[in-house]
Amino acid sequence: MKAGFSDDGYIIDQNQFSAYRYRGMPSSVNGCGWVAAYDLLRARGKDVPFEAVHRDMNALFPLQVPGPTPVGKLMRYLRRHGRYRLTWGRAACLRAAAKAPAGILRYWEGNTPHFVPFLRLEEGRYRFFNVNDGQEDIVLSMEDFFAGHCLRRFMRLITPGE
Repeated sequence: MKAGFSDDGYIIDQNQFSAYRYRGMPSSVNGCGWVAAYDLLRARGKDVPFEAVHRDMNALFPLQVPGPTPVGKLMRYLRRHGRYRLTWGRAACLRAAAKAPAGILRYWEGNTPHFVPFLRLEEGRYRFFNVNDGQEDIVLSMEDFFAGHCLRRFMRLITPGE
């Protein structure tokens, strides 16, 4: 396994990408947006190298001022590669995730806004990538993920559009 990647090619640990600067900071600190975009494109069968995703997402920010990736910028990038839908709110996100083959959850991990990509598995289970240290590649129900990680009610979900 290449450092930072799962055996099946998803980025699961942004800490391994400190050499890639994003918005003026190492991706190990501030790279969850482009990492999530790469994983969702991979889940959709898009063969885009991670270096290209990093470069193109970073180019959306001509001024390299540190800060989180706005959801609108991430949607703008993803829509270059297909149709995507944005959902707001806990209950609506649960319903949308139950129908989507993959997606990106935007929520607060403690006091930090975070993007986490996921794949929907069988029997109400989901595989989450790049959650936090020790949980780089985990399988949970969406409800269990929300209970353990989404302590603030503010969340958004990006899913493939029809």
